[in-house]
Amino acid sequence: MPRGAWYYLTRGMDVLFADRILQKLETGGDAAARWSPGIVRAFRKTVHVVRQAVDERDLRNLRSLHFEKLKGKRSHQCSMRLNDQYRLIVELNREGARKQVTVIGIEDYH
Repeated sequence: MPRGAWYYLTRGMDVLFADRILQKLETGGDAAARWSPGIVRAFRKTVHVVRQAVDERDLRNLRSLHFEKLKGKRSHQCSMRLNDQYRLIVELNREGARKQVTVIGIEDYH
């Protein structure tokens, strides 16, 4: 570190996957065959953004994600836009010092 410089190191949120297929989708492999290449690209990009975010405020501030809390029976979940048709469904866990996001699935909203 250069002398006299201040560096603030922050780690983003931890990402967990409710489904092994979604976990494989992030890293590549045969799981990508279920969705179009555009969805896979958007999924990987969104998960990367979530990993870099300090908390949900960072996700809300990125208007392109259309981050929103769901209502009704799914009020404990949130969604983020992958494209015009598909949404990434997540759950936020605020327990403990680290914030966690659990990826629940990719859903067709049309």
